[in-house]
Amino acid sequence: MQTKEPELAWAVHDHLPPDVARVVDDGLGDSNARAAPVHEIERLSCFASLASGAVVGGAVGRRWGECCELQQLWVDPAYRRRGIGAKLVRLFEDRAAQHGCQTFYLETFSFQAPRFYRALGYQAAAEIGGFPGGVVKYLMLRRKSDEH
Repeated sequence: MQTKEPELAWAVHDHLPPDVARVVDDGLGDSNARAAPVHEIERLSCFASLASGAVVGGAVGRRWGECCELQQLWVDPAYRRRGIGAKLVRLFEDRAAQHGCQTFYLETFSFQAPRFYRALGYQAAAEIGGFPGGVVKYLMLRRKSDEH
């Protein structure tokens, strides 16, 4: 006896309905947890602050196994071009290396900081074009073993 498939309703949105997004997030999280030890993923961050406590820069990401992803890097415009961004990346990587990370990666757009990351030893592992105005998205990678 053949089971009849349930009839599905399809919905397409130009926005993300939070209640439905939560179902997808939870489902994907459960599936990932069954497939790999994603519970081992750990957050990682470092910040630069003034004596007043005001944050003028930060690096935020996560590590898992030997891999570390830099998800966000920001320096207040008034404090750029002083080496703060580079110092934040190095502190972030050093902390990750203390936890055994050997591979560092990030995504950046051509209007953001690919030259900055190249100067820190990152190489473009992938380039994605097709964005308005000729913008390119880069997946950039650096391995600790590439250091001289």
